[in-house]
Amino acid sequence: MNKTIKIVDVTLRDGMHAISHRWEPEEMALIAKKLESANVRYIEFGHGNGLGGSSFQYGISSGTDLDYIKAVTKATNKANLCTITLPGIGTRYHLNMLKENGIKMAKFATQITEADISEQHIKMACESGLKPVGGLTCASTISVEDTVYQAKLMESYGAEIVYLYDGSGYLLPHQVEERITALCNSLHVPIGFHAHNNLQLAVANTMAAIDSGAEYIDASLKGFGAGAGNCPTEVLVAVCDRMGIKTGIDLFTIMDIAENDLKPFMPRPMELDNDRIMLGYSGVYSSFLLFAQRAGKKYSVDPREIIKEIGRRKCTEGQEDLCIDVAYDLAKRKTKN
Repeated sequence: MNKTIKIVDVTLRDGMHAISHRWEPEEMALIAKKLESANVRYIEFGHGNGLGGSSFQYGISSGTDLDYIKAVTKATNKANLCTITLPGIGTRYHLNMLKENGIKMAKFATQITEADISEQHIKMACESGLKPVGGLTCASTISVEDTVYQAKLMESYGAEIVYLYDGSGYLLPHQVEERITALCNSLHVPIGFHAHNNLQLAVANTMAAIDSGAEYIDASLKGFGAGAGNCPTEVLVAVCDRMGIKTGIDLFTIMDIAENDLKPFMPRPMELDNDRIMLGYSGVYSSFLLFAQRAGKKYSVDPREIIKEIGRRKCTEGQEDLCIDVAYDLAKRKTKN
């Protein structure tokens, strides 16, 4: 297959969810430098919930946004660095911070039904000389036609790439294929895809996206990320090498970085357990995992019941604190019965 893709390694952003955002800036800089040595051309980093995300609601990070930006920019000199912003959390102040520190790529992620709230941020990025990237999260919640409509909004605001995020790991390969194909046929900008592994389909779904025309692909070392993690960078590179898909990343080097440099920072392997499977089954965004587990422990409720109810309510990223309310309600119901 004569095809080239651009892998965006998100270990240093999505991986923050897996450690409650407690990565030190110096540690993040170390991994960024290693990634660059493997010829990873795109590196996404920062708080798991993006610029301005360090808070009581989402989790206090070990460093400030500026700490991470300064550390990572100092450690790298060739890679394209990228951050993510959730409109309503990140502000003009954060975008100015990116520009002042030489970062040229900025992602803006919204719930898939709310692309319109990204308009101001994307246009602001254009005015600042940043390369704006639109991201539609919770990809499984609306129809293919509605997905295309929302993506076109981001394109009309000036997004130079539009991403589809399967943050719950809910989609099946044929569902990825139909959505990515529709986006590639309907938009004039490159399409990106971000997979999670809660049903162990991250690699399969990512390959379905590539086959359907996606050019930008998110992945993380050892799948390090929220829930059961992301598509593993080193596995993706290996599969692409076998299929003749060019990534520009050295396989042995990226494997060694995952094993020798990233693994010591991981509190546990990115494995499938009951709670993570339930995220994928219920279509619940992976960032809810630790919140559901903590709430379940506090109120003696099975985290799977919390995740199931969160899915029924169709809660989205940014509403993780509702796990406490759900756990409390379930505990009351249990007591009455």
